[in-house]
Amino acid sequence: MIDFIEGTIAYRAVDYLVLQTGGVGYRIFCTHPFQWEDGETSRVFTHQVVREDSLTLYGFREPEVRDLFRLLLEVSGIGPKVALSITGAGSPASLAEAVQREDLRFLTQLPGIGKKTAQRIVLDLKDKLEKAGWNRILTGENAESASANSSLSASSVSAEAIEALKTLGYNEEEASRAVETAREAFGETEPGLDDWIRRALQVSMKK
Repeated sequence: MIDFIEGTIAYRAVDYLVLQTGGVGYRIFCTHPFQWEDGETSRVFTHQVVREDSLTLYGFREPEVRDLFRLLLEVSGIGPKVALSITGAGSPASLAEAVQREDLRFLTQLPGIGKKTAQRIVLDLKDKLEKAGWNRILTGENAESASANSSLSASSVSAEAIEALKTLGYNEEEASRAVETAREAFGETEPGLDDWIRRALQVSMKK
């Protein structure tokens, strides 16, 4: 299994990046490809999914997020795409804390998660997260950092949505205006990048 790939970011798209190393470009699916820069040298932590007709790489900047992604795959009914959306919707610590508190309201706000799946996440992951040491992350300075990261996640993802719209042909002003209008529609929720882009496109097409 490939644990990580180190190379140069060749280019980025809405839901993946291409990492070039040794003359080969690896397409790696990720939630926030615009957190990297074209031409940046980076180590991307990966999870490989092998099926009869495909071999897919999912990538993460931090190994802890990749490990959480793998735990989510162990939950019945959650596949790679949903697990990727969940890890991109907020900080790993905020998700782990919600599982520890059995906060179904928080979990059902995540992309692709209904009440039954949220209950399975709590049932399947609560003990596993504790054994993996996430309870230590949720104390002291790490908990404060997790809270700060969670509060910044929406603005970070909206900035990435602007960059994604620019790759689709929008100029800076048009992309910013569409994302700002989408922000008002979302209210206090923290949608993932796909939701930001989808909503911003809907807003721009109405004008």
